[in-house]
Amino acid sequence: MLNRSEENHLFPVFLKLDKIQTLIVGGGYVGLEKLGALLKNDEEANVKLIAPVISQEIYCIAASHPSIKLVLKKYATSDLAGINLVIGATNFYEVNKQVYSDAKALGILVNVADTPELCDFYLGSTVKKGNLKIGISTNGKSPTFAKRLRAILEEVLPDHTDDILQNLAEIRKALKGDFEKKMEVLNEITASFVHDKNKN
Repeated sequence: MLNRSEENHLFPVFLKLDKIQTLIVGGGYVGLEKLGALLKNDEEANVKLIAPVISQEIYCIAASHPSIKLVLKKYATSDLAGINLVIGATNFYEVNKQVYSDAKALGILVNVADTPELCDFYLGSTVKKGNLKIGISTNGKSPTFAKRLRAILEEVLPDHTDDILQNLAEIRKALKGDFEKKMEVLNEITASFVHDKNKN
């Protein structure tokens, strides 16, 4: 049996990245990876990226995404003004640690890449089929396993998953009665879908 320190107590939250301002500190490979992760989930994510040197790949991405702002400068505490979420992605531990300390002092959630002790949250693997999105977390134990599980789920989930969700949304809107009755009907419908899949 796992003790509390060994269990996964992370709370999954899906953020509207176009409604908040995210700061990435770092313009190299790690910054590129984190920027890609944000844009994979929302092409219109509001992102400011600050670094004294920014890779050509990042410039190319920013050129086709108006919501991305690139700032060619060294990080300073004042860069956190108006920021809601911070990702430290430099190759320098001291800079990343400063980003973490400044963000904590201002009550801003922060993630420092590959440094769990300097993270309020992790960027997990996600599976996306239309409107369906599934987040996967191994509590930082094995990102490789999370990626493998993501690949499995992407393969087994039917391509028409989004059609199913759209139909369920229409049914939910059309249902009459109280909340409990609606939930009962929707549970019956979704249960029959799962049972049909198990028969195949």
